[in-house]
Formats: sequence, structure tokens, C-alpha cells
Amino acid sequence: MNPNAQQLWRHPRWALAMLLACLGTLGPFSIDTYLPAFSGIAASLGATPAQMQQTLSAYLFGFALMNLFHGALSDSFGRRPVVLIGLALFTLATLGCALSQTIAQLVFFRALQGMSAGAGVVVSRAIIRDMCPPDEAQRLMSQVTIFFGVAPAIAPVLGGFLFVHLGWHSIFWLLVGVGVLLLGINLRFLPETLHVDDRQSFAPGPLLRAYAELVRNPRFVLLVFASGVPFNGMFLYVLSAPEWLGTHLGLGPTQFFWFFGLTIGGIMAGAFVSGRLAGRMPPKRQIRYGFSIMLLMSLLNVVLNLLFKPHVAWALLPVGLFAFGWALMVPVVTLMVLDLAPDRRGMASSLQACVGSAANGLVAGVVAPLVMHSTVALSLASFGLMSVGMVAWLWVRRLPA
Repeated sequence: MNPNAQQLWRHPRWALAMLLACLGTLGPFSIDTYLPAFSGIAASLGATPAQMQQTLSAYLFGFALMNLFHGALSDSFGRRPVVLIGLALFTLATLGCALSQTIAQLVFFRALQGMSAGAGVVVSRAIIRDMCPPDEAQRLMSQVTIFFGVAPAIAPVLGGFLFVHLGWHSIFWLLVGVGVLLLGINLRFLPETLHVDDRQSFAPGPLLRAYAELVRNPRFVLLVFASGVPFNGMFLYVLSAPEWLGTHLGLGPTQFFWFFGLTIGGIMAGAFVSGRLAGRMPPKRQIRYGFSIMLLMSLLNVVLNLLFKPHVAWALLPVGLFAFGWALMVPVVTLMVLDLAPDRRGMASSLQACVGSAANGLVAGVVAPLVMHSTVALSLASFGLMSVGMVAWLWVRRLPA
């Protein structure tokens, strides 16, 4: 923690939470806004469904690749410059998306978008731990998650509206505006939270040794899997939204809001409860409750899809409650990850985000295309992804303290 933390931010804490949430939500916002326009983009560019899926997987793999470096760069050169440069590059890449005339161009610029969007996600977590002791950090992390939920809730509505009335290019012009706005706000308000005495070397030797030390730590690896992979239990449905919502449930592009609103509502409610429990409930018990909710909802989702024909009246609720369980436990697990590397929190955040993003990319590029055509397959895949995280957490519990 920065010893001068109290002097770095003189505004209300909720304002800091909102600022960091805006950085963290840029990545999902860039996905959710253009999902309702999938069919329109494909028709405009003459792209196949598989090629359109590549615009998602290219973004997510670019996100995962650069996440290995955003945190390490911020440990060496400071949090603020990495965030500002990331926002500038994101804005330029989004401009390329808006001007794309072929599917190959769109895939290329989406990959650049993903490579730059991760800076805010990774560095914002490190900033929280720079600024706050553990209990307060959990409360701030939960506040960030609550604000984080607002943008993705409105993103598909904005995307659907823009697509219907102004065409798919307008969605990326909106994201250009968001990038410019965030760059200006962070240029004005974001403080440098990494103390000068805590700067780390970016020389290849020490950097690789630090990476190797974290990767060899079984507790770190298992906690990263426990926090990052279960998210895909619900993210699979986000990635499959055009097929799941449009084909299986019969919703139009402007009706995607019902799913996103319910899911993000679950995230916000879970994050709110997590913040209220900070310092009142043992962290391990809170994590156990979160996984218990996800397990119950995953099993219920599988049973309902095996027994009944898909219908919007019941299909959305299990995913929304799954999101509640995930948000209840993930702030606690994330802080556990960061505290395993107190001298390299940026790097720890990088590796955590990299594993999560790589899982996202794998789900987008491989799992979603295989299962999106069957609601039963979707529910089984979601259960499997949640199970990976739950097994990792149970394994952590068995390790010596």
C-alpha cells in the first residue's frame, strides 16, 4: 500500500470506484455493444458466422496476450502512463474498426482493440491495493464491480439502437467517443498510486524470474483459475447471445437488454453484498457461499434445459443468479491473488487477467461455436466451466497455509 494514499485522492471514494470501473468495463463494453449487430455486420461485409466469431476471439486473445505485460509495465513505469497510453491506443484501434471495409480489417483492428483495452482492467486492480488496506480494498473492489455492471447493462441497448437506426459502423464511432472521453477524464483525475520506492525493474532477467516464481506457486495458480474460469460459465451465454437469444429464445436485437440487464443486475447485487460483508464474514466462507450458488444454479440450468423447451420466462433467471454468486466471491479471491505478490501486484494482476482472458478467448473461439446451437450443450458447458473454478478453490483449501 502506498504510504501517501490518503493524499493521492481527495475526492469521495465512490468517485474513485467509478473512475476505476470505467477503466475495467471498457473491455466488456466493447464486446456487448456490437453483439446485437452480428448479423448486420456479417451481411455488410459478406462474412460467415465463423468469421464473425473470429472478431470476438481475436479481441479476447489480444486482450490475454498484452495482459501479460500491462501489469509488469505499471510496476516499472507507474500506473498512470500505462493507463493513458492504453486508452490512446484503444481509441486509435476503434477508429480502425469504424473505418473497416472487410472482415479481415475488422478482425485485425479488433485484435488491436483487445491488446490495448486490457490496460485499464489490469492496472485498476493494482491501484485499489495501492490505495487501500485489505477490508477497505474489498469494499472498494465491490463498489467497482457495482459500477462495472452499469455500462454492460446499457451496452447492448445502445448497440441495438445504433445498429437499427444508424448502421453497425456507428457502434464503433460511439466507442471512439468513449475512448476519447475516458482519456480526457483520466488525464485530468487519475493519480499515480505506485510509490517511487516500489518501482520494479523491467529488465528481462528479473522480470522472467518474477513471472516464473508466481507461476511455480500452486496457491497463486489455483486462485487465478478459481477467480477467472467460473466467469465463463455466464460469459459463454454472452458470447452465444446472438444465437441463444435470437434463435432459441426468439428475441430481437433491441430485446437483448432483458438478458444483459438481469445478468448485470446479478453482478451488481452480488458485488453489493460482498462489500457489505467485508470485515464481517471470513473470506473463505464468503467464497464458499459464492461457489455454492453457482453450483446450484448450474445444476438447475442443466435440468431445466433437459426437461423443457427453451423459453425466455425461465431461461434467463439461472444465468442471472449464477452471476450473483460469481460477484459475491470474486472480489475476495482477486485480493487474495494480489496479496500473494505484494511487491509485484501489477504483475499478479496481469497473470490473473491473462488466464481469465485466455479462457475467454478459448470459450469464444472454440467452445461457443461448438455448443451455441443447443441449449442443453450450452448449459452443460457452463456447468463444466464453473466446475473448473470450484475444483481449483477446493484444491487451494487443501494446500498447507
